Formats: sequence, C-alpha cells, structure tokens
Amino acid sequence: MLNRLLAVLLFLFVLNIKAEPLPIKSFASLPQVQNVNLSPDGNKIAYLQNYAGTLVLRVFDNTAQKDLPVIKSDNLNTILNWVEWANNDVLLLGLSYTSREGSLKYTSTRLYKFDLKSKTQKPVRLISPKRGRETLDPQFQDNVINFLPEDDEHILVAAAFDTPNRPSVYKVNVNTRKRKRLMRSKDNVKDWITDRQGNVRIGFAVDDTTVTYKLFVKNSHKQKELFKFEVFSRDRVSIIGFDKNPNIIYFTALLDGKDALYKTDISKDILKHELVFSDPDYDFDGSLLYSNVTGEVIGFTHSNLDNGRQYWDTDRANLQKALNSAFPEDKITVFDFSDDGTKYLAYKRSTMDPGTYYFGDRAANNISIFSQRYPDITEQVIAQKTNIVYPARDGLNIEGYLTLPNSENTQNLPTIILPHGGPMARDYAGFDYWSQLFANQGYAVLQPNFRGSSGYGYDFEMSALQGWGDEMQNDLEDAAKWMISKGYADKDRICMVGASYGGYASLMALIKHPETFKCAASFAPVTDLEMIVSKARYFDNKEIIKAQFGTDDDKLASQSPVNFAKVINRPILLIHGTDDKVVPVAHSRDMFDELNDYDKQVEYIELEDGNHYLNYEKHRIQTLTAITEFLKKHL
Repeated sequence: MLNRLLAVLLFLFVLNIKAEPLPIKSFASLPQVQNVNLSPDGNKIAYLQNYAGTLVLRVFDNTAQKDLPVIKSDNLNTILNWVEWANNDVLLLGLSYTSREGSLKYTSTRLYKFDLKSKTQKPVRLISPKRGRETLDPQFQDNVINFLPEDDEHILVAAAFDTPNRPSVYKVNVNTRKRKRLMRSKDNVKDWITDRQGNVRIGFAVDDTTVTYKLFVKNSHKQKELFKFEVFSRDRVSIIGFDKNPNIIYFTALLDGKDALYKTDISKDILKHELVFSDPDYDFDGSLLYSNVTGEVIGFTHSNLDNGRQYWDTDRANLQKALNSAFPEDKITVFDFSDDGTKYLAYKRSTMDPGTYYFGDRAANNISIFSQRYPDITEQVIAQKTNIVYPARDGLNIEGYLTLPNSENTQNLPTIILPHGGPMARDYAGFDYWSQLFANQGYAVLQPNFRGSSGYGYDFEMSALQGWGDEMQNDLEDAAKWMISKGYADKDRICMVGASYGGYASLMALIKHPETFKCAASFAPVTDLEMIVSKARYFDNKEIIKAQFGTDDDKLASQSPVNFAKVINRPILLIHGTDDKVVPVAHSRDMFDELNDYDKQVEYIELEDGNHYLNYEKHRIQTLTAITEFLKKHL
C-alpha cells in the first residue's frame, strides 16, 4: 500500500489531454491515509488507513520496514477520531460513539490505550469511573490537555468525574491506568489550560454568554481574572498557549477589526498586550510551533503565510527553506518531529496535489514518500482551484474559490454554487473532494466565503448573528451572477449544493432566488430555526444559541425553509443521516413532509445510522452518487 522510500526528484511528463471522468468512488472514498503520527524516537509511524470501507490503525516500523495492523473501526458505530503516541510503545486512541437519553442523541467519547508490547494486543480503556467512589460516567473522556512529552508514563486529562459538565484534571499513568486528581472542578469552568511544565494554570469558564479566563495560583485557593468578555463581543480573546516561560501566554484579540496574535506576562497586575503578528487582510487563525528539543516557542502557523508557517528558529527556518527548494511548485510543511529533532513527517499539497505524506531523516539527508491521501486523483485529472473576488450587490468584496473542469471549454458551463457549513467557518484554497468531484464531472464550481464566514474580520463574521437568509443569502446569488457575467456559467443551468448551513442556504436559494437557481441538493440541512432555539434548553450553551439565532418567533419562522414549501417550484434533493447529532434528522423529515404535502418535486434519502460528517465511506459514496445523478437530471 505504501510507496516507501521513493526518490523525491521524480520527473513527471503529463500529456495535455482531456481525461475521462473518474469513478465517483475515487473522490467519495475516505482518504487512503490520515492521522499520521511519528513516535518520539522517530522509528515508528502510526496512521489510520481506510481500507475497503474500514478504518484500520496501523504502525509502520521504519527500522524493520514492517507494517503492523493494530485495530480497526467501521466508522459507523464507533469512530476513531485521533491517535497520538504516549511513548515509543503506547498509543492513545480517542473514540466516539452515540449515546441516548430518551429521544435525545448525543456524542460521547472515550480514551483508550494500545500497548505494542502487550501480550493481548487489544486496546484497553484508559480512564473510567472508580467503583464505589465516582458515580458519574461523563460524556467526554478523551480530552488530553497535556501529553507531557518529558514524561513517558503520564498524561493530563480533563474529565467531569466529580461534577456534571465541570471537568477536574487528572494525572493518568498510561501503563498502570492509575490516576491522581491535580485540580478539582470549579464553578462554570469548562476546560483547563496547562503551562509547558505541566502545571494546571488557567480555567476557561462560561456563564450564560460570559466567558472568563481565570488564573489559578498553585497550592492556594487564589485566582485571578485574566480576561472577561461576552461571547460575540469585540472584547473576545482566545488563549492559544504558554511560552516556555510559565508567566508568558499567547492569545488572540482584535486589532483594527481583525484577530491578531499577542503575548503578555500574566504575573503582572496589569496585562500589557504585546503584538506578535497581525495580518491586515485576515484574522489570525493559527497555533504556536514548539521545538521538540528545547520546548521553546519557535514560530506559529497562519493560513495566509507562505507554507502556512513563520519560524523564529534558524534551524527550523533552514529546513523549511530546503524543502521549498526541493518542491518549488508545492506547499510542504513539517508537522511532526522526533524528540531529538532528526526525523520528521512532512505534508505536501498544492492546487495539483490532494495531499502526500513524507518521512524525512535529517541525519541521512533523505526524504521519501510515505503515502498519498487520494492516489487515484493525479495531476492529469485534478482541476485547478483559484482564488477570486466578486462584488456583492452593496459593493462589498466577497472572496471565493473557483474550480473549473480540465477542459478546453470553460465557458457557459453547468454551474454549482457550493456554500460551506457553519456558517461561522470558511473555505480555503486546499483540496476538497466535493468541488473536485463536481469539476471532474464537467461542472464549474464556486465556493464563496459569504458574509458570516470566519477569517475576514469581526464585522464580516458577525453578519451571521441572526442573519440567516438575509445578506448572507444575497451574497450567494451574487456569486452566481458573477459567474454568469464572466461567462463561466450558463444562466439556465445553475444549482446550489451544500451541507449543514450550506444545505440550508441551498433550500433558501429556491425560496428567495428561484429565477437564478434551477435546483438544490441539500445534505443535513437546517430547515427550522425555531426548532434549534427550542431544543437549546437541553444544553449548557443554550444562551449562546439564543444569542446566535435570536428569540423572535416571527423572524425565526421567516428564516426557516420548512415554512415555505408552498412557494418552492424547483427540484430538490434532501439527504440526511438518522444519527446526526448536529442537525437532527427531523429537519429533513419535516421539510420532506411539507414538500410532499404540496406535491413538490423532491427526492429524499435517509442514511441509516449516518452522522453529520459522512465518516462512513458507504454513506459518503451513496451521498455523492445521488447528488451527481440529481445534477445530471436537472442541469
């Protein structure tokens, strides 16, 4: 399976010919490899392999050149979310599954370990309630807040064994499974942040819509308020990590309307904001980079930087420079190092590469391919994805990503407007299987980062607050009109396709702009905003949900597609998983019933036990096959 130890400098000659469309499965299958992790000594690579619809955790031994299957998951009843090395022999596994309480479904997580040297060769649950002493079996149990890289035997885990929804912090022995509580749960503290030395220092507290970062003084009951703000206010702050100096933290806060990176000394009575980095065009969206050798902060990530990295460390900067020289047409970044810094894993991607993993050995001055994510999608068939900007009807510039088929003809094409979910999220320039599948089938695809998307500043993102179906929706029609004005789109063959919020927007397109959009394909859509606000009472974040959507019943009704089935006169495809905990399947069932009552043209597919993320390969293939057939019929 693995393309082991291939030379980097391969000269590929690509013929300039139009390729036939690939099978849908080439795009809809899960990536061949994901969650790639290097052991601390650099001698083993753990990774998740998708094989025949099954997710298999495997370990490749670089020294012995052997590949060992460890465990497998169907990605349906149990989902293997993440894998990380605790030490050179023990792997930690984060699993999730569906829990039920009456009619309410929710996701629970558990933390397991797998010891490569154990005789049983089976995963073992790492933490669980202590018999006779703890009555709670909390919903979330895989929140490792510090892997303690200097300690091979222990990790720090936050879990609510003491008080419901209020986690305490435990030091867990990965070999014996014994644990010791380091910090008892505190009022309204939802999560904890440790310094680089493994001390529990800061609590993240939420009270209705008020967020507070609290500094807790070791071996005392004293606490200090670091930051306090309303969730959707301009005062918002996000702590992203400690410096090696345990008194210095890095955080984001607004500068000229965009999130910027700052640092401050929390030992001082007055916190001074020292600017580290700002981008005048985008919110800072990255994380800190640490040296595996010294533990120092050596840089940070940010999506708008070359290769998404900025290094302060000369050695790491020189390595990046060498990689850039070896791959001048691509973006390649190192994402994992051995403890001694000599071995590493890198990830290469470009507009013509859906993702390739590499293993590097600095001592041997060698780098080789480990595996590709989508081996069937080669340069011959991949479609170019370009950044564009178009004007909204009020003059505001909206950024988006245009993907055109690999064809000599790029004019008057059947066109898909593909809005992202969220909506407080965004699309990026990288590979995504939805747009590539549709382009391979001959469609022009535009992915707009409409108003309400994250990354473009506070005011732009806050348009999503109680703004569903309004300017956000108009931005999507303006995207279609721009495609027509540039000659890419055939004005009579434009459809909107989306998932989650994008599914909502697809339905609203037929309600607000039926003259522009000829059909809508909608996966896991929100259709009833009143239902969302009503169900919020079951959750801790109910006040945040109310702030996001509002509580005016008339306005919520006017923003809900389920109330407008009567006026829809275009074909619709609805697809929804029965085990969706993000947007319950009732949203699509109710929408389908309403459309049926008015004898509208609608197809509805339910994915048995399917979730919101199409983790199960069979469901992903079924969904994209159905959408592709729907588009062929109506465009």
